[in-house]
Amino acid sequence: MPSGRELKNRITSVKNTKKITSAMYMISSAKLRKAKEGLAKTRPYFYNTEHEIKRIFQSMSREESHYFYPAEGRKEGETYIYLVITADKGLAGAYNHNVIKAAEAEMRKHKNVRLFVVGEYGRRYFTKHQYPIEEGFFYPAVEPTFRQAREISSHLLEEYNNGRADEIRVIYSDMENELTSSVRRVRLLPFERKAFLTPDEIENSTDTYYKFVPSPRAVLDQLIPTYVAGFIYGALVDSFSAEQNARMNAMSAANSNAEELLGHLQIEYNRVRQAAITQEITEVAAGAKALKRKKKKKLEEMQLA
Repeated sequence: MPSGRELKNRITSVKNTKKITSAMYMISSAKLRKAKEGLAKTRPYFYNTEHEIKRIFQSMSREESHYFYPAEGRKEGETYIYLVITADKGLAGAYNHNVIKAAEAEMRKHKNVRLFVVGEYGRRYFTKHQYPIEEGFFYPAVEPTFRQAREISSHLLEEYNNGRADEIRVIYSDMENELTSSVRRVRLLPFERKAFLTPDEIENSTDTYYKFVPSPRAVLDQLIPTYVAGFIYGALVDSFSAEQNARMNAMSAANSNAEELLGHLQIEYNRVRQAAITQEITEVAAGAKALKRKKKKKLEEMQLA
C-alpha cells in the first residue's frame, strides 16, 4: 500500500493535470466559436457563387466543360489527387485516426495517387508509413484563412487544368453536432451536373435563358476557382471546428476521469491517514500503559525496601 506522502503527491499531480485539461477545454471552446463565426460570415458569398453556376447550367446544360463530367460517355479517372486534412497535434480523441484510416482506405482503391496533406499530425503519419507526399504546400491546420484556401485551390487547379490529375478528392472531418463528428469523402473535381441541377431542371433548362458577358464559358471559368477555394476553405474550417469539438470532448472526459480518480485517491488517502493516526494513538496508549506499569513496579520496590 502506498504511503500517505505518495498518495498526497499523486493527488497534487492529478489536480495539476486537471487544471491543464480544463484550460485546454476553454481554449478549444473559444477557438471553435471564432471559427464558426468566420465561416458564417463567408458562406453567403459562396452560396451565391453556387447559385450563379446553377444559372449558367440552366442556360448551357448541354455545353461541355472539363470541370464537369460529360453528359455522356463518362470515363473512369486514372490519376487521383487526395487532399487530406488533419490536425497539427493529438489530444483530440479519435479525430486524426478516423481521417487517416479513411484516407488509406480510399487511396488503396486507385493505383496512381498523389497525396496532399494539411496538418502536421497527418504529415508525420504518412511520412512514417512511407506514403509519398507532394511538396506543393505545408500549411498549419490551426485557424485556417481564406488566403490559405485560395493558395491550395490554385495549386490543385493548376494540376487539374494541366492534365496531371483526373480527379481531386478531399477527405476531412465535419462536426455533425456537439458530441459527434464524421469523416467526409468528397470528390471536388470534376463536378457532377446533378450537383447543381436536378434532372427536371436539366430537362427544362432550354426554357430558361440568362445573358452572360462575355460568354457563359468565360463566366464559368471565373466562378469555378472561386467555388473551389470556397469549398476548401469550408472544409478547412469544418475540420478545424471538428478538431476543437473532439478536443473539448476529450478534455471533458479527462476532467471527469480526473474527478473520479481524485475521489478514489482521497478515500485511499483518508484510510491511510486514519490508519496512521490509529497506530499513533495505539503507540501512545501502549507507551502510557508501559510507563504506568514501570511507575507502579518502582513504587512497589520502594515499599519493599
